[in-house]
Amino acid sequence: MSIETIARPAARGRVNDPEGTKRNIIDVATTEFALRGLSGARIDEIAAKTKCSKRMIYYYFDSKEGLYLKVLEAAYSAMRASEASLDLDDLAPVEALKRLVRFTFDHHNSNEDFIRLVMIENIHHAEYLARSSVIQELNLTAIDAADRLLKRGVREGVFRAGLDPVMLHWQISALCFFNVSNRATFSRIFRHDLDSQEFLASLRESAVEMIVRYVEKR
Repeated sequence: MSIETIARPAARGRVNDPEGTKRNIIDVATTEFALRGLSGARIDEIAAKTKCSKRMIYYYFDSKEGLYLKVLEAAYSAMRASEASLDLDDLAPVEALKRLVRFTFDHHNSNEDFIRLVMIENIHHAEYLARSSVIQELNLTAIDAADRLLKRGVREGVFRAGLDPVMLHWQISALCFFNVSNRATFSRIFRHDLDSQEFLASLRESAVEMIVRYVEKR
């Protein structure tokens, strides 16, 4: 049996848009992996919610693990693409930093699937992420942007010297990530509506203030 025969969808019509089909599979798989994890997600379920067969998924992605890795790459690629559009180099250092923190907070708050995927990958000790040169390159661009911002701030006398761009990235991520990853438990434990627009707006600006104070020249 030829590859072409194996790849042909069963009774669902001819696929004329391979890239669109792959994007659709990745979109559906993102939700499935985010909800059920790598071990809990099922290719049968993903196939049932897309316009292609189970065989076609394996043809495009080789395995469930291969699909999971592409989902990770797509999630990081989307975030970094949005981040790159912030034009931080065109802003004064403090304003650029505020924009970066607000963007990160808003992105995480609006993309719970991304947070869940990162949590799942941490459960796997970043095993699959380590296999991806795409994600490694994407995250280097984020650190490079933070490094340029810090150096500009030091040159202009508004940021203190000696800050590590990886540490800055870590601190921003921590403040914005925890808001989503632990919202359910905090809400239940402390009986507080942590999902209200008023609370989120306050938390967002608190994150901005903490990061700015962290880097400001004393």
